[in-house]
Amino acid sequence: MLLAIEQGNTNTLFAVHDGHEWVAQWRSATESTRTADEYAVWLSQLLTMQGLALGALTGCIVSSVVPQSIFNLRNLARRYLKVEPLVIGENAELGVPIRIDKPSEAGADRLVNAIGAHVMYPGDLIVIDSGTATTFDIISGDGGFEGGIISPGINLSMQALHEAAAKLPRVAIRRPEGNHVIGRDTVNAMQSGVFWGYVGLIEGLVMRIKAEWDRPMTVVATGGVVSLFEGATDKIDKFDPDLTIRGMLEVWRRNGGRSG
Repeated sequence: MLLAIEQGNTNTLFAVHDGHEWVAQWRSATESTRTADEYAVWLSQLLTMQGLALGALTGCIVSSVVPQSIFNLRNLARRYLKVEPLVIGENAELGVPIRIDKPSEAGADRLVNAIGAHVMYPGDLIVIDSGTATTFDIISGDGGFEGGIISPGINLSMQALHEAAAKLPRVAIRRPEGNHVIGRDTVNAMQSGVFWGYVGLIEGLVMRIKAEWDRPMTVVATGGVVSLFEGATDKIDKFDPDLTIRGMLEVWRRNGGRSG
């Protein structure tokens, strides 16, 4: 069985693939100081609840945008799984043409998303990933990574609004009731501003990307909060929560299904 670890700045996803399908997935808050031993205890308990065990995991692949955490994740694989992990950006061959000015600056998460999207959807693509940052990545029909856009994530924007304005409370991010745009109190006004503001961001950037690209494109959205926007805009063609781990599985297969 393969353990895929996809670590973002806010959350870390642990997923188990049995060779045929994903059989378990868990999320935890990203903590760069968490040790390999702490990961092992937490993971062992969750595996047990699924009728699995650490000893059943025979491979590990890691995609992380938090460099200081990779050491502990690598030790988790080495010490408790007895395998050398395949680490995106270190010992993994991606097989992706990276057509930007500085290829080394392309984030592991963005490249993995590109692979996961390309193996699932034909043609030119826009991949929107809504996490700590909201990214818009352009993938050509041959799977090449052509660049994109990075903007602040919706949670980051809401947090900044609360911290920078003394009288604005911390509120939950949600779709306004009745799809109203005009808020009748402070909380509703903040929720509307962030939610519809991000819908406007998505719609506006997708329109500008398509105009600049000048070829048909399919828009695929993924990420922790992207489900909030389902049904709120017709500019997103596909909502795919498993895009990243599908890309990681494809990288694993491209590397022979074994650690590096």
